[in-house]
Amino acid sequence: MSHEVRNTYDLFIGGEWVRATSTAQLECLSPLTQETLTRVPDANERDVAAAVEAAAQAQPGWAETPTRKRQAALEAAADLLLAQIDTIAWLESANTGKPIRESRANVHTAADRLRYYAGACRVFEGSMQAVSRDITSYGQHVPLGVVGIIGAWNFPLNMFVGKIAPAIASGNTVVYKPADVTPVTTLEIAALFAKALPPGVVNVITGTGGGAGAALVAHPGVRKISVTGSTETGRRVMAAAAAHVKRLTLELGGKNAQIVYPDADLDRAAQGILLGAFLNQGQVCTAGSRIFVHRDVAGALKERIGALLPRLRIGDPFESDTQMGTLVSRAHFDRVRGYVELAYREGGRLICGGQPVNVPRYPNGLFMAPTLLEGVDPDGRVANEEVFGPLATLWEWDDEDRMLARVNSVTQGLAAGVWTRDITRAHKATRAVQTGRVWVNCYNLFPSGAAFGGSKASGFGREDAFQTLLDFTEVKNVIVDASASQRSFYD
Repeated sequence: MSHEVRNTYDLFIGGEWVRATSTAQLECLSPLTQETLTRVPDANERDVAAAVEAAAQAQPGWAETPTRKRQAALEAAADLLLAQIDTIAWLESANTGKPIRESRANVHTAADRLRYYAGACRVFEGSMQAVSRDITSYGQHVPLGVVGIIGAWNFPLNMFVGKIAPAIASGNTVVYKPADVTPVTTLEIAALFAKALPPGVVNVITGTGGGAGAALVAHPGVRKISVTGSTETGRRVMAAAAAHVKRLTLELGGKNAQIVYPDADLDRAAQGILLGAFLNQGQVCTAGSRIFVHRDVAGALKERIGALLPRLRIGDPFESDTQMGTLVSRAHFDRVRGYVELAYREGGRLICGGQPVNVPRYPNGLFMAPTLLEGVDPDGRVANEEVFGPLATLWEWDDEDRMLARVNSVTQGLAAGVWTRDITRAHKATRAVQTGRVWVNCYNLFPSGAAFGGSKASGFGREDAFQTLLDFTEVKNVIVDASASQRSFYD
């Protein structure tokens, strides 16, 4: 692997690069220069079928592979990833515009996911029941078969590795479709992993959601679909998967709150709020973009945030001290700017930010200042719709019950943050908020083994945990009669 993006890519099927039958291509633009970064196939139904067939052929042999050998293969994949950390991080930043320091951290996280599931696949435990002296009932966790996975564009590296790891650790094979704007690291890592995994265990197709993605969901040979995307995407996938009664894991959008109590460590809270709201330029489904701060400490917290925000280094993502890079595409950049303008119309008063940032080295780069507003109409669109960019809103509160009701008023239920020194108050708040994850005195931490997923319109199913491994299997029950004679119907 080298520090350059290939001009064009093929599909990666059956352990090798395969020319697509579709002649259509998708152009991926650099978020730094707006010039063509690469081109990838816009796969059609025949291409998807070829990938599913390769996965189907590989699956029985992979499922029969002893778990110690599957463990070794995943460990080897993690080693390959870390051995190429400089190149992979560079490719990730070139395709997404995120800071290189973040991309390097993402490589370490991805390797840790592989190691976690490498070990977890060795500790599958079934259930056993002694029905009688002679009859025993037990359960086996068996892989589903071929699974289809559709990733989002904001964390292409972590999304790919984190999703395929539990699927293949439990004996399945995968057809993976990355987001059409950020396919580079997915394709390169798939080729890298071919050194550790048998051909056909991991296959990558590229294309649009409505084309290759829809074909993958509709294919009768795919037993499960796992998707990270918007709530609307989740609804479409659910409808399409119903035809073949496919299993689903849906990690969808969020409109997440951070709650600051009057006893919070405000210095720590201010730092955590910035991490929660502006990590990856706010392009995170868990972005803590709704800040609810108690009136008694609101002024002090705003002062601290106002002092910290100008210090965030926005600029060249390839410089090691850069903390914020670009938004992913021109269309998304314009969308986020549109929400900032809407926030003003909905009563927002600017605390800081609110404008594009000029980086001389990249005059066409999609850089946006982290933006914080207060006074936005809590019933308006900005307060209730996922922006997916560096825009956060702040409200003051003095009635805890009313505040918690407002926190839970959105349709999504992905994540929340609570800032307090009072453990009793923390437990009360974590029980009250209707989300799949709550961070207390921290934010946007994703350790391996900690179940992550949403409630309400943020989807269902859990990722990154041992439960995820089980979700890629089904339980087969076996009943054994060890008696010497055949039983009658009424015995």
